[in-house]
Amino acid sequence: MTETLNTKAPVTTGLYIGGRERQTDATLEVADPGKPGTVVGHAAAASQADVEDAIAAAKAAYPAWSALSPQERAAQMASAIAGIAEARDEDAAILSQENGKIRMEAWVDSLVFEIRWNLALALADEVDAGKVLDPAPGIPVTTTVGYQPLGVVTVIVPFNWPIAILGASLPHALLAGNTAIVKPPPTTPLATTRVVQRVAEKLPPGVLNVVTGKDADMSALITSPDIAKVCFTGSVAGGKRIMQMASGSLTRVTLELGGNDPAVVLEDATLDDAELDRLYAAVFDTIGQICMNAKRIYVHRSRMDDVVAGLAARLERAVIGYGLDEGATMGPLHSPVQKAFVAELIEEAKASGAEVREFGELPSDPELAGGNFLRPAIVIDPDPSLRVVTHEQFGPVIPVLPFDTEEEAVAAANDTWAGLCGSVWSADPEHANRIGRQLECGYVWVNDHGATRLDLRAPFGGMKQSGFGREQGIEGVRAFQDTRSIAHLDPDALAAG
Repeated sequence: MTETLNTKAPVTTGLYIGGRERQTDATLEVADPGKPGTVVGHAAAASQADVEDAIAAAKAAYPAWSALSPQERAAQMASAIAGIAEARDEDAAILSQENGKIRMEAWVDSLVFEIRWNLALALADEVDAGKVLDPAPGIPVTTTVGYQPLGVVTVIVPFNWPIAILGASLPHALLAGNTAIVKPPPTTPLATTRVVQRVAEKLPPGVLNVVTGKDADMSALITSPDIAKVCFTGSVAGGKRIMQMASGSLTRVTLELGGNDPAVVLEDATLDDAELDRLYAAVFDTIGQICMNAKRIYVHRSRMDDVVAGLAARLERAVIGYGLDEGATMGPLHSPVQKAFVAELIEEAKASGAEVREFGELPSDPELAGGNFLRPAIVIDPDPSLRVVTHEQFGPVIPVLPFDTEEEAVAAANDTWAGLCGSVWSADPEHANRIGRQLECGYVWVNDHGATRLDLRAPFGGMKQSGFGREQGIEGVRAFQDTRSIAHLDPDALAAG
């Protein structure tokens, strides 16, 4: 990762529709969350007509793209991703400025997109792998069950890890034979648009399109009868709106929504420096703004001091600063609204009488004054009814709660609206598995937790209000396919009656 980008240069992006870049009169102004009043750049703001054009372009490209074999599509997609890393340093610097997270995390954001893309291509031989049902008593037919793509799909990604999250669904949708329209987040559209356009330029026109703009002008990406599927990653409230909008045309949806992930630390947990490093990262990576971060830590009462001391020691070394600054380990929160919400959770915990420990120093640079910076905090043994426990904080604060029995820990971990991920910390694998199988969520780690340890080959998705549907792996491809059964009458089976 080099430091060659002139980070003062303005960044502008357009739309990419039907194989052509398109500029618009209206634009989105992209603010820097660390430097109040600073504009990172401008993204095109699509009109409703632009959105209709994108849908039409994807629809027109669908017959030829879907007619290719999965192997042929994979070959074109491999060529399209080639060289994507050449501009990664610049992409990372732009994403750091528009998002707020530190440069290295922004760099990894783009890297994960490439990794996920290539892992999807490795599934090409499985895409059309159906099965044959032989004749059976009373069923005189041979039936082939196969798969077919859906049509035009919309992929909507959030601000926090937009490029990486896009990689969990977009390549699978294209490999399955669909054409796609990507909608980057309106507050962080620049780096994502750049990455996607570079890929789209190497694919047939209309196969991959990018539109940015105000949500009010983009509703056709969900409501149009020409949209076959919407894949949305974002908040629970956003997921509910997507479902309501899609219901009019019975458009299918995959929803990957918020989480309130429990980490359950058992009495026999090792909790050495390596494990404590992983637990710390599970909570505070991207200053807590990851859906699969640990949001609640349940600790056997005998290990409370070990966990609190371990997290505190690491927080004492945290450096709160601007994302592009050398040495910064925690950038600003993405929005003033989120900063205010997390600060409110911390103050509410203090007012309740819970022990709250805050760490670090806010930046002293006058240019950063008023930025969305917040000191990270540990809330020790809070009342379980407090919002810092029941809500997804999406910020640098973590409640640590004691338990006495494993039954109590499992019940508390499952007592939530969410069901995205969870983790179990134990020196005994079987012990951990027994507890992990009781957690009501879609993905469980043992002695680890978080995005850096996600198996990018495995299906990923939530339960409860954390959403439904799966991304990644062959399950992620199947999410963008439907089944088709073709039955042939078998004369011998018919004669045998």
